[in-house]
Amino acid sequence: MIKSVPHITAYLCVADAARAIAFYEKAFGAKESMRLTEPSGRVGHAQLTIGDDSFMLADEYPDFGVRSPRAYGGSPVRLSLRVADVDKVVEQAAAAGAKVVRPVQDQFYGERSGTIEDPFGHLWMVSTHKEDVSTEEMQRRWDKMLKQ
Repeated sequence: MIKSVPHITAYLCVADAARAIAFYEKAFGAKESMRLTEPSGRVGHAQLTIGDDSFMLADEYPDFGVRSPRAYGGSPVRLSLRVADVDKVVEQAAAAGAKVVRPVQDQFYGERSGTIEDPFGHLWMVSTHKEDVSTEEMQRRWDKMLKQ
């Protein structure tokens, strides 16, 4: 159930929500907590959790302006998923059908991360925290990286 205190929750629109739910379960270990399905099989609303966080999703409803990223040629939004073992999760997601957009590598800001595109057009930045980096050190590393 959604928390009643101020927070933000992602709500994904996909073409084929039932298949998306199965993908998120296989790729990220998501757990489905609820689903509302029309007699036609179209999913009007579903809630899933990954760890302690929840997100929602539904099939497309073009009549209401609800369309998936594929309908727009992609999505400018990236979802950030922090996990214990980024290499394992990205490999697992790729095996489940995700496309690796940016391979996993160590980052200047103290994370090991990579980016995948799920089969429904949503982009996921998957990361594992490696080190605490101050803002000043992060800026120094960023500046150095930009000069290369």
